Amino acid sequence: MSPTISRRRALTAAAAAGLGLPAGAAHAAASGPAPVIQPGVGPAGRGRSTNVRFATFNASLNRAVEGGLLADLETGQDPQIRAVAEVIQINNPDVLLINEFDYDAEHRAIDLFRRNYLEVGQNGRTPVHYHYVHTAPVNTGVPSGLDLNRDGTVGGPDDAWGFGLFPGQYGMVVLSRYPILTREVRTFQHLLWSSMPGNLIPESYYGTEIAAQLRLSSKSHWDVPIQIGTKKVHLLAAHPTPPSFDGPEDRNGRRNHDEIRLWADYLRPGKASRWIVDDSGTTGGLQPSESFVIAGDYNSDPTDGDSWPGAIDQLLEHPRVRDTKPASAGAVEAAQAQGGANSDHKGDPRYDTADFSDVPGPGNIRVDYVLPSKDLQAVASAVYWPKAGEAGSELTGTYPFPTSDHRLVRVDLQIRGL
Repeated sequence: MSPTISRRRALTAAAAAGLGLPAGAAHAAASGPAPVIQPGVGPAGRGRSTNVRFATFNASLNRAVEGGLLADLETGQDPQIRAVAEVIQINNPDVLLINEFDYDAEHRAIDLFRRNYLEVGQNGRTPVHYHYVHTAPVNTGVPSGLDLNRDGTVGGPDDAWGFGLFPGQYGMVVLSRYPILTREVRTFQHLLWSSMPGNLIPESYYGTEIAAQLRLSSKSHWDVPIQIGTKKVHLLAAHPTPPSFDGPEDRNGRRNHDEIRLWADYLRPGKASRWIVDDSGTTGGLQPSESFVIAGDYNSDPTDGDSWPGAIDQLLEHPRVRDTKPASAGAVEAAQAQGGANSDHKGDPRYDTADFSDVPGPGNIRVDYVLPSKDLQAVASAVYWPKAGEAGSELTGTYPFPTSDHRLVRVDLQIRGL
């Protein structure tokens, strides 16, 4: 953003265009240099192009008490948050979804994270600046007023619409160097699970009355359109519930499957997506001509772990989705060194993105995804999991994790039309 443009004029222009400067807009406009775009030259007559890095990172920026994350962010010195910021600075994504970032209604947390951590070089790394942000309420910790865990009492994290100790725990945030079209964002926090045709609700467990009130998304599902030159790319962000921490009814495994199915249906035109209604009342899914990137911690591995059969395959095998299979050598090394459940896995460990308990399991599995639409050209992808002794390996490691038990996943896409 040109320094000759006043902050007020910049914000007014962005608002008029419907561009995303939501959380802490004044700070976003004023902090750091404007995004630098270095386009390449596309084929004759096709215009310029540039590589844009999309990434997802379950950064475990959640705390056990409401306001706990804010307190740690204010210091600028929290070791875990500094390590998270360093991972982001090393990978330098242009568009980033962070899972497990506690939500606060005033959006102070994301402003503090940018100002005190991302925009400060960690261990000599180059600071990163994101001028555009999207965050919104989630279902975690929001009381349902119902006995969802069927223990005879109402209240507590198990009886919230999504498991959480307080409203907003385990929230989400999108950071972008490119404008977010906030007026076009669609959220699905309140979408009823029962509205999905052929859903997997264990009605015999919940009872008919409760089953009819359940929300599908354990956090929320967001369609966040991002304007990259003349190209619009929809970031489809979510964090389905883990398919565990339940009983023989497998209520969480069933919900995880159907949370993933929401995006699978969203990408199908006509009848398949007609049941989908966003929080503003608009129905239907994404048009076939639209480009997208699915991102997030989906808590489902295609071959190992506790997922409902075929849960993540709904996306990996979707006709509109490209799976670049991001990989790392560090994941292979960790699986071999840690043993336990890893020794019995059927999947290739190089695709693992999370370092979970090895005894009794589930071990290290692939649960974090960046899946572009097939019309977008992928030029590179990776899981940030350095081998032991390599630069950056001190930011991953084993429990207690310096950052998170998840690894950042990234995909570089060539976007034309700049």
